[in-house]
Amino acid sequence: MTSATLISRLRTDLAAAHFSVPGLTGLWGIEADAALRRNQRVPARRALAALATTLDRNEPAATLARLFLLGDAVPRADLDAALPALGAAGAEQLGLVRAVDGIDRPPAVERAGARGVTAPDALLCPLVDLRPYSFIDAHGAGSWWIVSDLGELALGHPLGETHVLGIGGASRTLSALMMPTPVERALDIGTGCGIQAMHASRHAECVVATDISVRALELAALNAELNDIYNIEFRFGSLFEPVIGERFDHIISNPPFVITPRAEGVPSYEYRDGGMVGDALVEAVVRGAADHLTPGGVVQLLGNWEYHDETDAFERLEHWLTPEAGESATARAALDAWIIEREVQSPGEYAETWIRDGGTRPGPDFDRLYNAWLNDFETRGVRRVGFGYLLLRLPTDAEPRGMPDETLSVASATEPTLRRLERLPDALGHNPAGLGAHLAECLAAHDWQAQTDDARLLQTNLTVASDVTEERHYWPGQQDPTLMTLHQGSGFGRSVSLDTALAGLVGACDGDLAVGAIIGALAQLLDADEALLSGELLPRVRELLADGFLTVSPPSTTGSGAGR
Repeated sequence: MTSATLISRLRTDLAAAHFSVPGLTGLWGIEADAALRRNQRVPARRALAALATTLDRNEPAATLARLFLLGDAVPRADLDAALPALGAAGAEQLGLVRAVDGIDRPPAVERAGARGVTAPDALLCPLVDLRPYSFIDAHGAGSWWIVSDLGELALGHPLGETHVLGIGGASRTLSALMMPTPVERALDIGTGCGIQAMHASRHAECVVATDISVRALELAALNAELNDIYNIEFRFGSLFEPVIGERFDHIISNPPFVITPRAEGVPSYEYRDGGMVGDALVEAVVRGAADHLTPGGVVQLLGNWEYHDETDAFERLEHWLTPEAGESATARAALDAWIIEREVQSPGEYAETWIRDGGTRPGPDFDRLYNAWLNDFETRGVRRVGFGYLLLRLPTDAEPRGMPDETLSVASATEPTLRRLERLPDALGHNPAGLGAHLAECLAAHDWQAQTDDARLLQTNLTVASDVTEERHYWPGQQDPTLMTLHQGSGFGRSVSLDTALAGLVGACDGDLAVGAIIGALAQLLDADEALLSGELLPRVRELLADGFLTVSPPSTTGSGAGR
């Protein structure tokens, strides 16, 4: 039987078993669900055991959850019942399970509700983690099944260095950032289990996914086929090596950016460690991106960057965005860049985070690794580590040259119109479908402004975004507010302080009047010089447009100096 047939049968069985995120929550409850997110499986085990006792049988979804999420062995007969089309034998053939021998028969079997099992070879244990995954993006709600290597919870020991990670916090962050703009070709660098490539397949006609791990590529291909996704091509290799001479409209990467000491005895996990010193891998992605983007193409990635001694990390990021010494100014186009730092950690905090991530618990090994991290940071003068989002874009007038079999270059590098580096450590706004659409809207607003002088802006009608609210504070008994603030409900959840003039302008932006007409009316109301007031307000208006507080009204209402 071919693997395609086996995968098709597995897909049919998982759907028939209602093996889904809401289905599992219904089986073991909200509290057990929350405990699993904390890497604690006891509440889920107890809930499934109680359910089996009540029903006097094992539900198919419960059997699959015990096996693939909790890591417990299950009777072969139960798996045959849970996967009637594939069968336990088919699951073995796909490499999902194996028979438990007499030596490694886990004591958890009895606790998990495997009743009536007398022979060890009647038990099957998992070889992979297989779980449902649900999401909402700009295209709507979706759900998939994702296969990855067994985690620390199921293994009972630290992860191996070749571990293929499932869907973690970073994966969810990047997929939520992914701009949903339809494109012809997308590239996922360091695909891992394939989750970013799968998300990209929803807005790209063709996706190329690369990785240095053969195992990762195998699991990613399995995940794509299991979920009926057939527009992804998987290639082996590091960074841009598998796509030399090719260009893409959208590049996505959750690269192995974790800064790891290059010291003996320190594990080097393929899913998070790129094998370079410090933050050099993220720099390599940034520096190599321009040669693989179509004009107007975008790169989105997550990354770490180091603060060295008294040097601000943003200075280093600016350096990554410029040609290196000796590099021709026309050899690599200058990229538009929007970089957002979300978090900064001390060397100790950073070390603790990633030592725990590998499954090492406090003790002699933890202390040894801790020292290795701190020694590395101290030697290289690293005093802090930042984490955040990088969005880079090749300007639309930077035309590529070169034949398909040549290394592409850019004929004339243009000055970027967007160079925005900012720190946003606060909570984000409410974005049930992710931040991607907001980022795309902000880029569009930037591009519109880059082509719009102040004279045209004054003739433009604007509208307050639907998620924006205004907060006012008053002293008791006073009519005039002492503090006025605009709040953004979605996007980055920004807040902007208002003065009387800006509050009046924003309040009048309902699409009926042009900006110039509003400023003229405010000048009369405030007894102010109109030209001076315009010079004061227009830069603020541009900021509000760039951040999504204000939007350009449809053409039918744009340009009127007075009301319709």
